[in-house]
Amino acid sequence: MKQCLITLRKGMNTFLSVVAAVLLSFMTLLVLYQVFTRYVLNNPAAFTEELVRYCLMWTGFVGAAYAFSTRQHMALVLVLEKLPDKSKRMLQAFIDLLILLFALFVITIGGAKLALSAIHVYSALIGISRGLVYSVAPICGVLIILAQCINLYEDITGTKLEGGTTV
Repeated sequence: MKQCLITLRKGMNTFLSVVAAVLLSFMTLLVLYQVFTRYVLNNPAAFTEELVRYCLMWTGFVGAAYAFSTRQHMALVLVLEKLPDKSKRMLQAFIDLLILLFALFVITIGGAKLALSAIHVYSALIGISRGLVYSVAPICGVLIILAQCINLYEDITGTKLEGGTTV
């Protein structure tokens, strides 16, 4: 079980970091192209702004999933650090459970409903389905749920798996 969770976390972290790097690189190239066409050619490429906006949305969700998987998300640890180890683990497990529930109901289920409701709405310039753009929410929601299940395992057992940091 432990080895399976370690392999899952490592694979997820690798996948998410590569996707984030590709998206950031693609956005950089698009912005450079936009600047070139606007200031050098005096004929700005309109599609780049919309495409960069969608890539930024995807990068944010992918980055969130990566942050939860590696436990590098922003957190206020003032109270957590002052607790004894057993209470610290219990509070961390409660927080991870709340995040898991939020990811399940809001990001995954709500995101799936949003994506499905927008499947026949197309973007103005590129013409792609908004449902495709919004599909990042349920996809990354499932990845956050997987990450939180691994984090909960760490919280409950008190063991630290490779690829993430625990309290």
